[in-house]
Amino acid sequence: MMCVMAAVMEGPLADLSSWKPTHCSIAKALDLVGTRSAILILREAYYGTRRFDGFAARVGITDAAASAQLRKLTEAGLLTKQPYREEGQRTRNEYVLTDMGRDLLPVVLALMQWGDAYLQPGPAPLQVIEEATGAPVRVEVRSAGGGEIGLDELGIRLNPDWRR
Repeated sequence: MMCVMAAVMEGPLADLSSWKPTHCSIAKALDLVGTRSAILILREAYYGTRRFDGFAARVGITDAAASAQLRKLTEAGLLTKQPYREEGQRTRNEYVLTDMGRDLLPVVLALMQWGDAYLQPGPAPLQVIEEATGAPVRVEVRSAGGGEIGLDELGIRLNPDWRR
């Protein structure tokens, strides 16, 4: 027999049939970064790619697709353009992560960690480490007190500060 684990929905959220997640932050985030190319462009920005040609080549997408995704991520505030000019060339823009873009890092690392665990046929191809110590890095769900929290230990309730 399989144990069913789920978050505990509290208050008016407990009856799932009585409400719709119309203001869902997950849906809003996916609207912005829910495509393969958007996530892979962010991955490349975390790896240090900054120039248009690098994004297109490393993600394996057309220039048009790279341009569209970079424009979308820039307009949304995850990346910002910074001009640069190589000697004898015209001024161009490179793309740099903003605080908003850097704050998405745990999401991308969690996807990587999940893919390493469930989709790789053997050991993970890359290791994410703390540069100073070489210690492995893991993304986990923890309470403000520091304890790791499992799915069945999560509670979800309406935020009293949220206004419709």
